[in-house]
Amino acid sequence: MKHIFIINGGQHFAHSGGAFNKTLTGWIVEYLQQNGFEVRVTDINDAFIAEEEVAHFKWADLVIYNTPIWWFQVPNRLKKYIDEVFTAGHQNGIYHSDGRSRSNPAINYGTGGLMHGKKYMVNTSWNAPDTAFTLPGEFFNQTSVDDGVLFGFHRMNAFTGMEKIQGFHFHDLEKNATTERISNYKKEYITHLTQVIGERVAVCLS
Repeated sequence: MKHIFIINGGQHFAHSGGAFNKTLTGWIVEYLQQNGFEVRVTDINDAFIAEEEVAHFKWADLVIYNTPIWWFQVPNRLKKYIDEVFTAGHQNGIYHSDGRSRSNPAINYGTGGLMHGKKYMVNTSWNAPDTAFTLPGEFFNQTSVDDGVLFGFHRMNAFTGMEKIQGFHFHDLEKNATTERISNYKKEYITHLTQVIGERVAVCLS
């Protein structure tokens, strides 16, 4: 694993300036470059050419999505980016088909991806505290981010053939976004990143 493609989904909209996801992207770029990886970054606020973005996916060994969660979904511009780029990737490196055959269309749905051997990671940021997912009686009924809100997002990436590397979820970033909290989150995230791709860092540097 040498090539890392980062997608900053921190959309500028209403009261949201995307500041945290820009900061997070900076942390990751700094860490990866210091450890010998080649990095490309797309900011979904910028104009893009879908075919050029497809080329980034084809180049990457690992795709990292950084995104806030708005109304329990990814921001509309990140969804637009995915719709346009993945469509441009049809029979062009991202997926060939839905995987089924006309002779037996009941089976093998989701097996037509062209990105086997590649990995992806999703990092999310929330206003909701982590306790909203873990405590009995709280809003998300003890359903994790990955098994709940991100379930469809993970299946989307599986459809392309990519394999998940565990991401990181940042909570309570509106009412409790103190300097100390952000600093602690940076330490925790870099530790997490080291753990999940640490072996690949060693391979890259060898």
